[in-house]
Amino acid sequence: MSDFTGLGKILLVIGLVVAGLGLLLLLAGKIPWVGRLPGDFLFKGKHVTFYFPLMTSLVVSIILTIVLWFINRR
Repeated sequence: MSDFTGLGKILLVIGLVVAGLGLLLLLAGKIPWVGRLPGDFLFKGKHVTFYFPLMTSLVVSIILTIVLWFINRR
């Protein structure tokens, strides 16, 4: 029988990441500043609305980079 410890660790990390994303989605509506940071663009026209969350994307990218850096550190 082969050793499945590596696969078990990978599945555990994937499960924790999915659970964390689910928790984040549940709490996203209750955090008032998510999606309304300075640098998020909102253009409203007569018949069209364009929203581009630039600063929110940068903040999420930085947080994910730090988390993944800690995970990959050995």
